[in-house]
Amino acid sequence: MRHQFELHGFTPLQTRSIELASDLLGEGGDTDKEIYGVQRLAAEPSGDSKLALHFDLTVPFARYVVENRSALTFPFRRYQVQQAWRGERPQLGRYREFLQADADVIASGSMDVRFDREMVALLRTTLDALPIPNVRLLVNNRKLLEGFYRGLGIHDITGTLRIVDKIAKIGPAAVVQQLMDRGLTATQAEKCVAVSAIEIRNDADAQRVLDLGERNDLLDEGLRELLFVLSASRNAARPDSIVGALSIARGLDYYTGTVVEGVFEDHPKLSAVCSGGRYDNLASGRSKEKLPGVGVSIGITRIMGYCAHLGLLKETRPRRTPAAVYVLVHAEDEREASEAVARGLRKRGIAALVSDSADAYGKQIRSANQLGVPYVWFPARGEDGQHEVKDLLAGHQTPADPTTWVPTPVT
Repeated sequence: MRHQFELHGFTPLQTRSIELASDLLGEGGDTDKEIYGVQRLAAEPSGDSKLALHFDLTVPFARYVVENRSALTFPFRRYQVQQAWRGERPQLGRYREFLQADADVIASGSMDVRFDREMVALLRTTLDALPIPNVRLLVNNRKLLEGFYRGLGIHDITGTLRIVDKIAKIGPAAVVQQLMDRGLTATQAEKCVAVSAIEIRNDADAQRVLDLGERNDLLDEGLRELLFVLSASRNAARPDSIVGALSIARGLDYYTGTVVEGVFEDHPKLSAVCSGGRYDNLASGRSKEKLPGVGVSIGITRIMGYCAHLGLLKETRPRRTPAAVYVLVHAEDEREASEAVARGLRKRGIAALVSDSADAYGKQIRSANQLGVPYVWFPARGEDGQHEVKDLLAGHQTPADPTTWVPTPVT
């Protein structure tokens, strides 16, 4: 992921884990209830904590941009691979602490929709480079949904979006009922579900939105932007891997335009493994200057959890050390020869570990096996002796020159 982000000119960044709670609250929708407050154990009990662990990487990034505005060159592109925390009930795909990879671009003043398309294309390229199941990207535009809802006479746009975003989880009937419980008429609720059922791949599909009878400038703008962003699929390895899905709303309140989620194509019932979208006001709310942005996030922990659940992780010998070579010690008074071999390997970038003891060879080899080190090195003894290396995976032992030998890449 880092390689792909840097190929596209994104700068690595890491932000602090603890933020002001006031900066996080109100940005995550229902996620607000899952934010972990932080205070010292010896602190006086004073009710709510003023500090909190970040629940994503986008809000801290917006704060960073505002605080460092004068030192940045816009548009500013950054990527970040870091932990985040949410107070969720642990289960498959959901964790209280998780690792994710984000890439965002923030501009000063205005931001053309081409940046939205750039980020969706970056997400597509990055996912295609990973050894994971095929991911289908589902793209929508909140302007389209908001315009449609306003055309229906709905005023609580945020609340409606939050409920519609649950359609894949609870089903259309439950969404209709929840919308009606919030005061919508049956006709309004059913039309909200009807528009969410539409998938868009071309202009003909887009006409299905207009055929529902609601029309205004905001809806038209959102539809135009969605079709433009979907054009990113033209250069994708699999053009059908990016589709317009009007059921995608994204529960976070700061999104204002394009939104995207990605799911495993062959396992669509599993939750999204990546997401993102456009936010015009997230950083602007902390600054007098308008700082719109758009970003994407890949759930590393969730992907690994799903792959383990699906039995897709390749079983390998456990590696309890980064060392590629375990250098044996013939005898304690010959340890310097083993250390010399290790120093030579390290100078050439090969991680090496010298045995802690001069026990019998079998015992030293067992130690290497327990650590998961793939190679064992036998230093030369005497003037005519030769170095040998044993491949513990293949089981063969061959002569080796410590100045030229390289380990075989693991496939």
